[in-house]
Amino acid sequence: MSKQLPQAAVTAAHLFSFLKSQSGFQGAVVEDDKTARFCADACKLLELEPFVLPDLKAQYGDDLRSYQDELIELAETLSTFYRSKDKKRFLIIPVATASKYLPAPSLYETFTLGFGDEVDTGALKEKLIDWGYNPVDVVEQKGEFSVRGEVVDLFGVGAEQAVRLLLDGTQVESIRFFDTATQKTAPAELESVTVQPVLFSLDSAGKEKMQSLIETGESDAFFKDIGSLGLWQLQALGLGVNILETFKLCRIETLGETLEDLYLHPEGLVPQAAFEALATVPAQTAWQALSVTAPKTLIDFHHEKKVTVALAHESQLRQHGLETSGDYRLLYTDAALTLIGPDELLIALNKPASRKKRRRQPTLLLDELAVGDYIVHETYGVGRFEGLEQVSLLGGKRDFVSIRYAGEDKLLLPVENLHLIDRFVGESGMVPSIDRLGKGSFAKLKEGVKNKLYEIAAEIIRRAADREVIQAPVVECNDALIERFQNEAGFDYTPDQTRSIDEIFADLKSGRVMDRLLSGDVGFGKTEVAMNAIFAAVQSGYQAALIVPTTLLSNQHYQSLKTRLSPFNIDVRRLDRFTQPGERKAVQAGTADGSISVVVGTHALLSVQFKNLALMVVDEEHKFGVKQKEALKDKSAHLHLLSMSATPIPRSLNMALSQIKGFSQIMTPPAEREDVRTLVKESDEKTLKEAILRELRRGGQVFYVFNRIVGIEQKKKSLQAILPKLRILVLHSKIAADATEKALLDFQQGEYDLLLSTTIIESGIHIPNVNTIIIDGADRFGMADLHQLRGRVGRARRQGYCYYMVEEKESLTEEAKKRLIALENNSYLGSGSALAFHDLEIRGGGNILGADQSGHIKHIGYGLYLKMLEDALSDLGGKEQVRHEKPVDLRLAVKAYIAEETVAEERLRLELYRRFAQAKTVQAVYELEEEMADRFGKLDGFTRAFIDLMAIKVLATQQDIQVVQSYQQSVTFTLEGGKKETLNAPSKDDDDVIKTALEWLKKRAG
Repeated sequence: MSKQLPQAAVTAAHLFSFLKSQSGFQGAVVEDDKTARFCADACKLLELEPFVLPDLKAQYGDDLRSYQDELIELAETLSTFYRSKDKKRFLIIPVATASKYLPAPSLYETFTLGFGDEVDTGALKEKLIDWGYNPVDVVEQKGEFSVRGEVVDLFGVGAEQAVRLLLDGTQVESIRFFDTATQKTAPAELESVTVQPVLFSLDSAGKEKMQSLIETGESDAFFKDIGSLGLWQLQALGLGVNILETFKLCRIETLGETLEDLYLHPEGLVPQAAFEALATVPAQTAWQALSVTAPKTLIDFHHEKKVTVALAHESQLRQHGLETSGDYRLLYTDAALTLIGPDELLIALNKPASRKKRRRQPTLLLDELAVGDYIVHETYGVGRFEGLEQVSLLGGKRDFVSIRYAGEDKLLLPVENLHLIDRFVGESGMVPSIDRLGKGSFAKLKEGVKNKLYEIAAEIIRRAADREVIQAPVVECNDALIERFQNEAGFDYTPDQTRSIDEIFADLKSGRVMDRLLSGDVGFGKTEVAMNAIFAAVQSGYQAALIVPTTLLSNQHYQSLKTRLSPFNIDVRRLDRFTQPGERKAVQAGTADGSISVVVGTHALLSVQFKNLALMVVDEEHKFGVKQKEALKDKSAHLHLLSMSATPIPRSLNMALSQIKGFSQIMTPPAEREDVRTLVKESDEKTLKEAILRELRRGGQVFYVFNRIVGIEQKKKSLQAILPKLRILVLHSKIAADATEKALLDFQQGEYDLLLSTTIIESGIHIPNVNTIIIDGADRFGMADLHQLRGRVGRARRQGYCYYMVEEKESLTEEAKKRLIALENNSYLGSGSALAFHDLEIRGGGNILGADQSGHIKHIGYGLYLKMLEDALSDLGGKEQVRHEKPVDLRLAVKAYIAEETVAEERLRLELYRRFAQAKTVQAVYELEEEMADRFGKLDGFTRAFIDLMAIKVLATQQDIQVVQSYQQSVTFTLEGGKKETLNAPSKDDDDVIKTALEWLKKRAG
């Protein structure tokens, strides 16, 4: 069986056929980046060297900071193409990119930093910024650099890895690669590193000219600089290349509609006539693209044709039962396109490479704490974080975390005990009440929560134990049938999807009742995973039901299941409030006599009788009412139960529940999923009109968020004044739930163009045809809300657009500017995406654990709540409870802290303090020291003293020592039970005091 063939592959076959019969072409203009990737494979099969430019969809005058990834890719590919002398080089360029004036070869100069070179770090920093590099605290991605004293980190454009240069004064002493995830360097030394620009290698005069043009031009960008607007000035400076006239290119025949769309606003674009002058690749050719799962069968069938096998490694031949000496030519390439012509077959054994990198997942670390944030201390409760504070104590000097409590009380927490606090995470938008020190009220509150948690834990464990002894239907998963079903999906599964399916099948075959939670964001392919389980159940002679909380979801899932299962003669029916009475009776009769195998519906399904039901899939169970949840429990008691949730499962919750419930997580987005292009714009009629029409022209729909019910009808009138034919649906929280659900169903079916609503769309709505969202008054929203709203679009295989609209950029507060700039940059969003991620985690936790717990979370915070739940489950489950160490009181009169001279940024010092506080072994402490020396250069005496202090803390904790203190030369240890040991150091110097304490503890530990 073959998979559904993408149109891009068909287009690639046309290009292949054209280039096989024509010569002398240096490149092709194609529809988009997806088509470009397939066309690159076609070039490889012709043994050409393809250079694929990014799909730069920015419109003339847009702020280019949100297109940073494309600009880097443009610099990497175009500069390499210019330098290449290979006659077989071939440029593949999406039409949106080809319409722009691109940087000339002279703008891609390079410079080299070599071992022994003299370097002025100030001048280097200035040059890198001029060339488009972004100065950061920690280098994590291409186009970033960091200068920390005598250490320079740089992730250059065109480089596979980041490099770290260590200077001795002004001379380069060492150049090594380093891992951006761990920040650790590789051992091998490099001779030199070549640096090329992110943007342009302008000299000072060229930079001044460009900056002058930018400042006098019209733009509402936050920053009017070369990084934001430089590309648009190339033509005026005589530094822009019309790529269509510079090289001999051809164009795909089907570009007409896209060109019309592009040239609605021709300002700043190359003349449209340049496209019309290109040779056209016809859409009808003798060559066809194929998608194949059985290569050997295809080769045998076409034995009379000349066959070429494209492969990356010889092991692929063995995988498909082929020989190296077969009657075919071997072409070593990573092309994944199979083509067939009148006399020839080109068959690829490679799988399409995913172009998406799995991005570093945001985590909530203490370095993301901002002054004023709420934190929760395990003993003292909720307070406000006030930053790091250096305090002189007993003749020593140490860093403390300052926490403000009620009544102006202040707690100074030693940095070695940072593990005792966490950011307070409660329900979205709630403000916690601050506790008062010394009143004991927080301890009482914790005790009450603990008692309630034991009840919850007991119920969870009882339910798990009941399911364990029930004999479940054994679902056999026929491998051949499953493979055929998966091949019909039309796409390759992500590794997470494949792993989740394997975990579910293991449960279904086991003979024990499955109770598994499948977690993953909307659009990540949970339904496809669940359909594998449904398909297996039906093929084993059983029935399956998919239950959802709303009619909208019921319709979405019904359409999906019908599309996928109908080709296998599986009858899929739907049962919800919109099912007609006659159809309802037929469905009920069919489930009772077994003639209907699969049914999708709302809670109406809970009262339906099934003849042979084996699998129940429940989507978004948390949205059901109490009665429906009880009915679900009863109905699923003897069945395999697969629950699906669109909220991520926090690691701590996973640990808490993994003892009694199966978890499968889908963390990787599908390969074809597009990023959401984010733009901050001043609100005006022209911008709104263009944003809406751009989406409508491609057959899509729009979300417009206006978060004030009072003025929402007036906003509707103003939108219709701009676009009189626009079909607008208005929804907000005061409209009844039934009416909202019916209206959303109408919207999903295309009866409206634009949904004007409050933030009620923030979660739970998945309409793939909506890929533009406009947020009115974006400066009045929090970072988490903006991030969440943006996530409503870009869920289909189509570029999503998010417009954050503000009244006037110049009048925004600094905080609002920072929020919007961070989101617009659309790379790793730091604290913003971490907040949004944890906002999701809160909903995830509440959804899984039950709404009745939200009151407890509100008082003690989410992190502490989960830690206590884990303890309760371990305790009642008969497992060894997690040992929570008692903090050691370190009162050594020494100067020990991470010095600002070594680590200048407070957020980095705080993060390092957190990591030292979490170290459980002396080895872990000294590994951190090694990493610090690697990242920050030679460590000063105060920092080394602090690291030794952390080793003392670890050893003392392991030996249950309560206090380590010093006075003058004496060092005293208070052991458990109050017994004391006192030693004399050789002197009262900090080094001697620390050395004495450390050696005694090491000797005592054996």
